[in-house]
Amino acid sequence: MWSLDHFAFEVSDLDAAIAFYTRVLGLEVLFETRDEEHQERFAFLRLEGGNLELLQPLGPENRPSPPAAGTRRPSLCPHAAIRTPDLQAVIGRLRDAGVPLVKGPLEIPGQVRWIYISDPDGNVLEFVQWL
Repeated sequence: MWSLDHFAFEVSDLDAAIAFYTRVLGLEVLFETRDEEHQERFAFLRLEGGNLELLQPLGPENRPSPPAAGTRRPSLCPHAAIRTPDLQAVIGRLRDAGVPLVKGPLEIPGQVRWIYISDPDGNVLEFVQWL
């Protein structure tokens, strides 16, 4: 049967993205590498149920490529949804790190609570607590 292996976000600065995902969200880097043949730099971070790949395109001479003007703005889709047993703890951690909520907290009483945030490149993450 099918199972999730990973999902990927394109980032403009891999080092800054790794810092956000490790320091703010507490994810662990599995590995990081530069693929000069395909002109990209990427890292995989451990996430239960399917890992996260951060991908930074490289341009001429395999140097970082700046994002196209106006391409990064938070939109709720697409997004990656991450399950948490304690949404309030996540909100507190984000507040302590100075990460604003894009939307939420939202709730369907007795069913689910969730919030949306964005990483430094505008990639949207949803944190979900099933009740």
